[in-house]
Amino acid sequence: MPENAAGQTEPAAFRAALDAVRRASLRSELVLTEIPSPGGDLAPYSVALAADVTPARHNSDSDLGTGRFILLYDPSAPEAWGGVFRVVCYAQAPLESDIGLDPFLADVTWSWLVDALEARGAQYTAESGTATRIISTGFGELAAQGDGAQIELRASWTPLDAHDITSHVEGWGELLCMLAGLPPAVEGVSVLAARRDRT
Repeated sequence: MPENAAGQTEPAAFRAALDAVRRASLRSELVLTEIPSPGGDLAPYSVALAADVTPARHNSDSDLGTGRFILLYDPSAPEAWGGVFRVVCYAQAPLESDIGLDPFLADVTWSWLVDALEARGAQYTAESGTATRIISTGFGELAAQGDGAQIELRASWTPLDAHDITSHVEGWGELLCMLAGLPPAVEGVSVLAARRDRT
């Protein structure tokens, strides 16, 4: 029987969720890797994925966008979760500086996550998160980089259907592609105009 990092046998519910995670069908623009899960501080059982929007350099984050998806499982159903599973995800993408100054950018970014999950049919509750705009200016040896901007989204939610974790992974993958400026792959998801110079 498979075991977690602490040597505990993985419960059937978690093994079924793992299978659902691995069934996810993501866009060809994403390079997906299963990475080591966080320690048992967050939950007794977990699986973690990393994704980069191509093209990415080997062993580095993508210049277009990157993200992490973690599925946590705690049979004790922590009260804050409202269930035995919890998704924790991260998504980041560079932006042109003028887009980074848009006061509605954070709201739009959160709405993209909601739309992407809804378009995949993912059902969830107890959602929370932050969308952060980062504006930077290079100085000294970094002066040649000039001004830059990034958007970062950190979110978590509780899946309502443990047998359909696949849709949650696919929704997260769609969000990464949208943050990178790619058009949505499914209907019903809006997108801003192209946000970076691709020359």
